[in-house]
Amino acid sequence: MEVPSPCIDICTLGRGDICVGCGRHIDEIAAWGSLAPAEKLRVVAASRERLAQLQAQQQQQARS
Repeated sequence: MEVPSPCIDICTLGRGDICVGCGRHIDEIAAWGSLAPAEKLRVVAASRERLAQLQAQQQQQARS
């Protein structure tokens, strides 16, 4: 099973070495090619959660 990369070509690292485009940590990006499909799925799930948290933080800051 091939798991597509969550990369959206906005490759900019933010706080904590997290990509602001895909939500992956720099170590996850570097390891992507060698990860098993189950690990890739875990990374994708974690990256989506990080992006949701980042978006919530940005919205809260905009309201302040």
